[in-house]
Amino acid sequence: MFDDFFIRALVAGIGIAFVAGPLGCFVVWRRLSYFGDTLAHSALLGVTIAYSLEFNIAVSIFLISSAIALILIQLQKKTNLPSDALLGLLAHSSLAIGLVVIGFLTFIRFDIMGLLFGDILAVNKKDLLTIWVGGALILLVLRLIWKPLLASTVNYELAQAEGLNPDRAKAVFTVLLAAIIAISIKLVGVLLITGMLIIPTAMARNLSDNPQKMVIFAIIGGLLSVFIGLFSSLEFNTPSGPSIIAAALVLFIFSLLKVKQTIQLKN
Repeated sequence: MFDDFFIRALVAGIGIAFVAGPLGCFVVWRRLSYFGDTLAHSALLGVTIAYSLEFNIAVSIFLISSAIALILIQLQKKTNLPSDALLGLLAHSSLAIGLVVIGFLTFIRFDIMGLLFGDILAVNKKDLLTIWVGGALILLVLRLIWKPLLASTVNYELAQAEGLNPDRAKAVFTVLLAAIIAISIKLVGVLLITGMLIIPTAMARNLSDNPQKMVIFAIIGGLLSVFIGLFSSLEFNTPSGPSIIAAALVLFIFSLLKVKQTIQLKN
């Protein structure tokens, strides 16, 4: 039998996989990979503020990441700078400020490696509650904005003409990204959360021919990544967070074989 900490890690990973799959699809469809990275970097600032004010870490990360996302939306409207420049500005600024704040908090002992790469094996029952309840709320809200978000992803002008309010859907989606980062930061860390959103989804895109299939395959890819990553971490004594992402990468590489076969059949 497995230890309790390993069972909790599996349950936590399964919860994140179910949420990261659908959100990751929209990240890939809307080409928001760097945006997800920006929010992940801002999470470090959220962690330091939580320690400074003795505040809940997940809530602090959610608030800071949401604020960064909304600031980006406003900057896109008020400046002529391209989106990639704004993302770089916000990502590196929030990361730098977070590190500066850590420098002032000499009375607190930080597990920097845990913050950067996560420690899913340290998940407790309270974390599981946060992941599953928070994940359920994220999926519920995503279901409510699915139609306008998907329509604006395909054709923004048409979605706007049909009165679907794509700007509101986009703003809500950015907040949902902040939420998934907040509840999963303990699992895979600041540097790897974007990989959890993107890599299983990239694998799913190679295997699917419509949005519904892609979401299902993305969830399956995330689940397999968690199982393979955790069991390999247990077997080979490797870091759990990076092992999960490495497993996702292996699955993506296997999915390329399907793409190669399809191209050969067409030729």
